[in-house]
Amino acid sequence: MTDRSAARSAPSATPDHGGHDAPDEPTRLVALVQRVAAQDRQAFADLYDATNTRVFGLVKRVLRDPGYAEETLQEVYLQVWQNAPNYRADMGSVISWILTIGHRRAVDRVRSEQASTRRGVEYSVSTATIETDQVVDSVVTREDRRAVIECLGTLTDTQRESIELSYYGGLSYPQVAERLNAALPTVKSRIRDGLRRLRNCLESSDEG
Repeated sequence: MTDRSAARSAPSATPDHGGHDAPDEPTRLVALVQRVAAQDRQAFADLYDATNTRVFGLVKRVLRDPGYAEETLQEVYLQVWQNAPNYRADMGSVISWILTIGHRRAVDRVRSEQASTRRGVEYSVSTATIETDQVVDSVVTREDRRAVIECLGTLTDTQRESIELSYYGGLSYPQVAERLNAALPTVKSRIRDGLRRLRNCLESSDEG
């Protein structure tokens, strides 16, 4: 788990298209890391802008899933923020150091997902379908479309899209994964978490 307090202190990491090498770029990056070590937020933002494109490219090549890659990228730069005081020039260039962190994080994520997939092999799709039907049945009996729409609005875009394709579109989990160009474990997780959030929201509406 990451340090949430450090995450709040550091700027959010979202991949962009910044980062152009300059003749003195290695020296500039070292200076930025030194400032980041002193918790300089602007230096962190500048370091991120100068390096995130290459790091995101590496992470995405390993994970092959944009959603996972973006999440892992955030973890990479949180680790950079936390470990900047430990950086030393004899560890290699700054970009190599960050790319190494990115590669390790991505590989760890792959291993984690593979382990999760193995654990979930015996988890039947029918069980998930039953869970979906239970949620939808509760929605139908409410006959309160506004509450449903409001609760759907609490989901992330990916959760909502996955649920809509699975239930309203009648697609199986593998079909949803193929349609969204996402890994099957990712789709299952999005739907499971989305259904849980939707159910909690609807229950809260009833209590209100």
